Amino acid sequence: MGASAALSASADTDTTAVMLNEVVVRPHKVKYSKKNNPAVDLMERIRAAREKTDPRRLHFYSYDTYDKTVLALNDFSPNQDEGFFAKHMKYIFDFIDTSDISGKPILPLSVKETSSRTLYRATPRTEKQVVDGIKTQALVDQMNQDGVRKFVEDVLREVDIYDNDITLMQNRFVSPLSRIAANYYKFWLDTVTLPEGRMKELTFAPHNPESMGFNGRMYIPVDDSIPYVRRISMQVPKAINLNYVQNLYIVQEYELDSLGSRHKVRDDMAVEIELIPGTQGLYARRQTHYTNFSSEAPEAEYMAYFSKTGRTHVLETAAMQNDEFWQRRRLVPIRENEMGVKKLLAMLRKHRWFYWTEKVVGVLANGYLPTGKDSKFDIGPVNTMISANTVEGARFRLGGMTTASLSRHIFARGYAAYGTKDHKWKYGGELEYSFLPKKVHSREFPVHSLRLTHSYDLDMIGQHYLFTNPDNIFLSLKRRESNKVTYRHLTRLDYTLERAGGFSLVAGLKHERQEATEWLPFVDGYGNVFGHYDQAALTLQLRYAPGETFYQMRSGRVPINMDAPVFILTHEFGPKGVLGSRFTLNKTEFSAQKRFWFSTFGYTDIILKAAKIWSQVDYPALAWANANLSYTIQPESYALMNPMEFATDEFLSWDLTYWGNGVLFNRVPLLKYLRLREVLTFRGLWGHLTSRNNPELRNNLFRFPFDSFTKPMEREPYMEIGVGIDNILTILRVDYVWRLTYRDTPNADRSGVRVSLHFTF
Repeated sequence: MGASAALSASADTDTTAVMLNEVVVRPHKVKYSKKNNPAVDLMERIRAAREKTDPRRLHFYSYDTYDKTVLALNDFSPNQDEGFFAKHMKYIFDFIDTSDISGKPILPLSVKETSSRTLYRATPRTEKQVVDGIKTQALVDQMNQDGVRKFVEDVLREVDIYDNDITLMQNRFVSPLSRIAANYYKFWLDTVTLPEGRMKELTFAPHNPESMGFNGRMYIPVDDSIPYVRRISMQVPKAINLNYVQNLYIVQEYELDSLGSRHKVRDDMAVEIELIPGTQGLYARRQTHYTNFSSEAPEAEYMAYFSKTGRTHVLETAAMQNDEFWQRRRLVPIRENEMGVKKLLAMLRKHRWFYWTEKVVGVLANGYLPTGKDSKFDIGPVNTMISANTVEGARFRLGGMTTASLSRHIFARGYAAYGTKDHKWKYGGELEYSFLPKKVHSREFPVHSLRLTHSYDLDMIGQHYLFTNPDNIFLSLKRRESNKVTYRHLTRLDYTLERAGGFSLVAGLKHERQEATEWLPFVDGYGNVFGHYDQAALTLQLRYAPGETFYQMRSGRVPINMDAPVFILTHEFGPKGVLGSRFTLNKTEFSAQKRFWFSTFGYTDIILKAAKIWSQVDYPALAWANANLSYTIQPESYALMNPMEFATDEFLSWDLTYWGNGVLFNRVPLLKYLRLREVLTFRGLWGHLTSRNNPELRNNLFRFPFDSFTKPMEREPYMEIGVGIDNILTILRVDYVWRLTYRDTPNADRSGVRVSLHFTF
C-alpha cells in the first residue's frame, strides 16, 4: 500500500503557516497485515517509551504557554461587483483574511489571546495554570464571552497524542498511539529527509473511515535511541460520523532535551464547520506555543499556587496588560485584519439590520430581552411567557431581572403569571446581595451571596422538572392530564458559597404553605379536612464537581460536557410546631453522576440517587419520584410513570444512558451514510414506604388522593427501558420506551415515543 500527504512550514513569513493535504490511502494487491509489520512495531516502541520521555516523570515540571484562537466566517468571498455587501458595505472587503490551512478567504469574528504558566508537581500530584494575560476582540458582544471561551476551549481541547483517547469536538477519538491502535489503525513505514534531518515516516489511517479516528503521519528521528514523535500531522477522514465538521487539522511538534524529556513546542489546530449545508460556514483555529521548560522547583510566588483550590487561576491584571506585555509574550504574529475586529464591529453597528440581528442573537443566547443600551433591567425568560397546562389552561407570564448596570452587588428578580382557566394570579420575587461584584448578573460564577425569595405558584407534586422551568412552552403538550397540583406559598433565605475547586455550599431557611385543591385534598384518617399544609425547615446542600465546565446563563447553567463527576448531598430538618409544622421533617438525599467513555464504543451517562426520610411526615413531604408527562426526553425523570404513582420515604434510583456514537450503524452499508447513532436508556426506582408514613396504617396522616392510585412500592423496582436513534438530521433524537414492571397499574402507559432536540458534534 502507499500513501501521500504534504506538510510544510514557511520560514519567510509566518512560521506557523502550514499546508495540509488529505492523506490518501491507495490499495495495492498486497493484503494489509499487522503481523510482522515494521510500522506497527515502531508504533508499539514509541508507545512503550512514552513513560521514559514524559517530563511529568520528574518531581517538578513547568512551562509558559501562548495561545491564540481565531473564530471566523469560512470561505467568505462575496462577489465584489454586485450583491448586498458590494452595495451597502464595500468596506467589509478590507477586513477579509486568508486561511493558512486551506487558503480560503475568511472574515475574522473574534480573536482571543492567552498567556499563562503551567505548573506540575508529582508528589502530591498537582497541576495548576496561572493566567497572566487575556486579550479578546469579538464581533458579537451580546454573546456570553466567558461561556463562548469555555465552549471553544472544550471543543478544541489540547491534544496529547500519547493518551489512549483524544478528546475533541466533545467526542473521543482513538489516538494513533493508543493501546488499541494496532487493531484500530493501519500503519505504513517509510524514511524521508526533512529540514530537521532523516526521519522515519509513520503513516496511519483507521480501518473504518466512519469511526472516530484520524488520517495522518508521524515523523520519528532515525538516529535517536529512544523513539519519540518529532512532528505529527493528522486530520479526520471525510466519511467520519462527526456532525457539521468539514475538515479538522492538527499539527504538533516536539523536542527532546538533555534529560531525555519530550516537550511539545507547537500545537496548531484548525476546524472548518458548516452547520447547515449550503450556508455560510465557520472557521476556528487555535495556535499554541510552549516555551521556558523547566524541571526545577518554581519560584516562591508560583509554589504558593499548589496549595490553592482550583486548577486555573486568572490574575486580576490579566485583562489589563499593555502592548509591551503582548509584544514580549506573543509567539504567533497577530495579522492586521485580526486586529481590526473591533473597528469592523463599530462600522457594522451603523446599519440597522446588524443592530437588530445582534439583539436577536443576544435574546436567543441569554433568554432575556434587554431594555436598552447598558440595560439595567432585562425582560424574561422568553421561553416561559406563554405555556399551557391542565389546571391553568393558557398561562401567560411576564418577568425580569436587574443587572449589574444598576448595581454590582444588589440584584432583584420577579414575575407575574395568570391562568385563563383557574383565573388566578401567581407571582414570585427575589432580592439578592452578592458579596462579590458582578459583571452582568447575579448568577455569575462564583456565587457568594445572601438571597431572599418568595413565590406563590403551582406545585406539581411528583412532577418536578430539574433542568428546565416547569412552564417551559415545550413542556405544554402532555400525554395525559396533569392535575396533581397544589397552590404553594414558598419563602426561602439562602446563603450560597461557591469555590473555584468545584465545591459549593447552600445553607438556608424555608417555609412553605401548600393550599389544598380539589385534586389534592388534605384529609386525615379521622375525616378531618385541612385547608392547607405548613412546613418549615433548615436546609443544607453540599455540592462537589471537580473540573466541571458550563455555559453560564442568566437563570442557570448548561453543562458544556458531562465528563466531570458531580456529587450532591442535601439535608432538611424542620422541628414539629415551628411556623405551623404538623410533624418534624428530617430528610437526607445524595446523588452522583458521571460520564464514562469506552473509546471508540461510545460512552455512558450514569446518575445515581438515594434518599431517606427519618421522620413521620404528611404525603406532600414524601420522597416522590419525578414523572415526566411530556413527550420530551427529560433526565432524572420517568417517561411512563404517573405523578404520585409510588409513595416512598426511602429509595434508590438510577438513570443510565448509553450513546453508541454509530458503533453499529457505521458498519451497515448505505445506513452509515445517514450518520445515525444508537441510544439505549435504562431507568429504575427501588423504594419503600415505612409503616410510620403509610396513611393506611396511621390515621393522623393525610390520606392519599383517591384518583391518584398511589400505593407503596412492592418488592420489585419500577423499571423502564428505551431504544433510540440519535443524530437524525444532526439534531433529533427519537426513543421508544417500554415499561418493564407494574404494567397493570390503572391508567399506566406501557410504552410510547419520546423525542428531544439537541446540538452535538
